[in-house]
Amino acid sequence: MSNRIIPSTCWECGTLCGALLTLDNAGRVAKVAPNPDHPTSKGAFCVKGIRGLPEWTDHPERLLHPLRRVGERGSGQWQRISWDDALDEIADGLAAVRAKHGPLALVGAVSGAFFSRGAIVALLLRLLGSPNWMINQDLCGGCRAVSDRLTGLNIGRGEDIENTRCSLLVGRNPHAADPIQWAALKRAKARSARLIVLDPYRTPAAEMADVWLSARPGTDGAIGLAMLHAMIRDRTYDTDFVARWCHGFEALVARVAECTPAWAASIADVAAADIERAAALYAEAPATFVGGHGIDAASNGVQTFRAFHALVAISGNLDRPGGNRRVKKPPGFRTYVELLHDKHFRLPEATERRTIGADRFPLWAGPEGWQTACHNASVIEAMLTDVPYPVRAAYISGVNIAVTYPDARRTLAALRSLDLLAVAAHSMNPTAAVADLVLPKTTTLEEEEVTLDPSGPNIAYTAAVPARGEARSDLEIAVGLLDRMRARGAITADLLPWRRQTEFNAHLLGNSGISLEKLRRDGWAQFPYELRDFEQRGFATPTGKVELYAEAAARHGLDPLPGYVAPRSAASDDFPLLLQTGFREKTYHHSRFRDQAWARKVSPDPEVRIHPTTAAAHGVAEGDWVVVAVRDGPGACRLRATITDRTQPGLLTTGMGWWLPEAPAPDYAALEINVNAALSYRAAADAMSGSVDIGGLPCRLWRLADTADA
Repeated sequence: MSNRIIPSTCWECGTLCGALLTLDNAGRVAKVAPNPDHPTSKGAFCVKGIRGLPEWTDHPERLLHPLRRVGERGSGQWQRISWDDALDEIADGLAAVRAKHGPLALVGAVSGAFFSRGAIVALLLRLLGSPNWMINQDLCGGCRAVSDRLTGLNIGRGEDIENTRCSLLVGRNPHAADPIQWAALKRAKARSARLIVLDPYRTPAAEMADVWLSARPGTDGAIGLAMLHAMIRDRTYDTDFVARWCHGFEALVARVAECTPAWAASIADVAAADIERAAALYAEAPATFVGGHGIDAASNGVQTFRAFHALVAISGNLDRPGGNRRVKKPPGFRTYVELLHDKHFRLPEATERRTIGADRFPLWAGPEGWQTACHNASVIEAMLTDVPYPVRAAYISGVNIAVTYPDARRTLAALRSLDLLAVAAHSMNPTAAVADLVLPKTTTLEEEEVTLDPSGPNIAYTAAVPARGEARSDLEIAVGLLDRMRARGAITADLLPWRRQTEFNAHLLGNSGISLEKLRRDGWAQFPYELRDFEQRGFATPTGKVELYAEAAARHGLDPLPGYVAPRSAASDDFPLLLQTGFREKTYHHSRFRDQAWARKVSPDPEVRIHPTTAAAHGVAEGDWVVVAVRDGPGACRLRATITDRTQPGLLTTGMGWWLPEAPAPDYAALEINVNAALSYRAAADAMSGSVDIGGLPCRLWRLADTADA
């Protein structure tokens, strides 16, 4: 029998590249390749999909059976057990905590609701009576989403680069993070479209930009406000759209009256003339805004995004070819976030308002929040202090929070303190290593997924091959726990009506007219949509318009207008440098693939990029191991120095997510070489998203005596 090729979508990340899976005679994935016929990705792909996914699925150290801890937490002593025993023990532990402390003492953790696992974990917690589930988006994409919801733009991943005359790229490096976007930008440049890049690091996009604004970290918002000022001053905004569809324009005019390009230039340390030129180029519609992680995970992240979202609105570039397309979907189709807000799957509002963090960050946590999730740092605090109430049990699926959350030591201490910790994972990692029970979870090649791809737009489909070993999907695990919790009289409401993934996917497709059969055949489904359908759809805001003045923010006593929030701190004599995190590498995605030989060969060590003058001043040479500590941080981390003039003098640039599977358990060196060991999760937070600064942080470094010390 010859190998069979089936279409699919890689959902390792939110890019959603079209894929072709070659299956061997046993039905396993022998090869993952790009699909050149995919209407969105057009053959774009990255090595994480080609190498990472199949090697993750077939890795010799992959978890394939449930495990029970038999020694002290973190001792590495495990016993293989059956699924029935594992689920019974988890159910017993959850029921005991629920009976003693109440349902709110239960918490979940997952990456977020862009994929099905997020919705499933959230619904599992809800049926147990708890609104508390943690997501990673306060550190990635959350500030962008809160701003998008406040304004009502609804433009997430709707950048129409293919038809634009000018792309405004802010805090994003698509060369490493998004192969579809990077290919589109190169095509746009080839047809003479303009490119504006705001980034302190000289990325490949910055090198081909018409205007590169190498701003000081944390000051991008000032440039956004200055561009608003220039467009209003020069009357290059769309007067008709503003008059008909924008709420609060006059208040915005007053807010940015003093935000001149010269004002922003003095703050951001760029040339005022370059800001003027950027505003003029962007005003030559159609133009599209492409925002990224570099301005997102910060205590001023929402206000920074609101400045650029206001640019999208007043320029008239909303929902037009070459601008920023609003999210489109077929009538009758349900997204995961819509499912979370569906009244049929909600807890009583009084319960939701007790979500941890909803009192401080109501636009993030609880019933008015973007994904209704809780505030992560406050949950860690509750685990350790019982404030605002005890959190004593956690179920974590597909996310390595001991590595990805700031202040790794405190996160691990919180996990160790729990009465019950159950983790579903693909491989043993620093989070799973301190669990009571570890469940083998399916990989993204073993899960049939249906999701909306806003960048297409299309409905994306991920094919599934049979799971290896005894691995189970999130829905299968949740159903098993539901049955047991129901038998123990420990559920609040039955909010998980699906027994199989096909039933869940059919619910999402609804009466959209798109069938699973078509998706399985083609790997995607396009659908008709209409641009600028403002009369029919309106805007999901209190006024029904794009809210430059956000009524929801005003109602909660928050700044209703975009405004400049300065970085929380500056360099000093004892901490003379700034640390910028979030650097993307093509080989890794957050903490994933650190256990794969090909990735480690390409990128064997955690790097920190240092300008030559900074390196010389600190006696650091290429390849040296250095120690980096942040002011008011909980510790330090060691990193390998890469000397490059791509980063600014006085600025250290690094990534996150490092751990070493070959290092001793339970932390696998995550407390030594992961930058999150040096970052605080209890610093000043964005008033709207609760995000803390993980960039622009005052720091210092010193060279280790020699590489043997590393």
